[in-house]
Amino acid sequence: MEKLNVAKESLNTVIYGKEDVVDLLFVALLAEGHVLLESVPGTGKTKLAKSFAKVIDGDFSRVQFTPDVLPSDVTGIRFFNPKTQEFELRVGPVVSNVLLADEINRATPKTQSSLLEVMEEYQSTIDGETIKVEAPFVVLATQNPVESNYGTFPLPEAQLDRFLFKIDLGYPALEEEKQILTNYRTKDPYDALTSSLTLEDIRNMQEELKHVTISDVVSDYLLGLVHQSREHVDVELGISPRGMLALMRAAQAKAYMDNRDFVTPQDIKSLTPYVFEHRLILTMEGSIKKTPHQVVEEILKAVPVPVEEGAVTE
Repeated sequence: MEKLNVAKESLNTVIYGKEDVVDLLFVALLAEGHVLLESVPGTGKTKLAKSFAKVIDGDFSRVQFTPDVLPSDVTGIRFFNPKTQEFELRVGPVVSNVLLADEINRATPKTQSSLLEVMEEYQSTIDGETIKVEAPFVVLATQNPVESNYGTFPLPEAQLDRFLFKIDLGYPALEEEKQILTNYRTKDPYDALTSSLTLEDIRNMQEELKHVTISDVVSDYLLGLVHQSREHVDVELGISPRGMLALMRAAQAKAYMDNRDFVTPQDIKSLTPYVFEHRLILTMEGSIKKTPHQVVEEILKAVPVPVEEGAVTE
């Protein structure tokens, strides 16, 4: 746990004032999930992803998505080598520990779909041959919500459902921006980053958090939120079983990072917006009146937070 804290502190020196976002990235890593970072240009999405990869002692790869990127550019290709007169397999950047999918919404739907298999099953199929991707593996994707319609392709529901969290970085506060000016005046803090964790450390933590318990009371609360999302009048498509399990794993990871061996209702409540918002499909009328964030707030208010020993409620 000490190494994990060192890694978080190191990351906070590069992306100042985003401690909550840094915590969520490590929750996703331990929960074996993927993260979609969304914010306006220039708020540090790519810098955060690169810095996160640097503090992890693993293979890092990056794909700059554009409309002309092909699925084989992501997964790999089998090509004919004229020297050996044989076909050879060249794996793509998906075979790594941290994959930065930069501006993912600029890729065509066909290219976006090339990530579906590896995000869900930790493997990639190239010309009928299956290549395993070793854990830990996390996709950090970025997208700008204000991109022009020309040359961008919204992520389909099946793709969004494979992201554990969707995080909006937003603008830093005034005092935070003053500190950023100070930190970056003479050097880039990114250059001083070093690896604080090993792959074995991460794998061990991923196994340990599976022993974090979830009581029946907390499970019922989680299920209540999931079913309320499906019954909400403004929701056309609610949270899937995949989303339900994602919230459970994320809550276990958060409890583990807080040095607890049990999940509290507050763990569930605090993570619900990041797990739910990008998965909800609103009705046509609902999308005119409300945002997914507002609907999630209504879902949280509609389901009472249970009180159990050791839980912190609001």
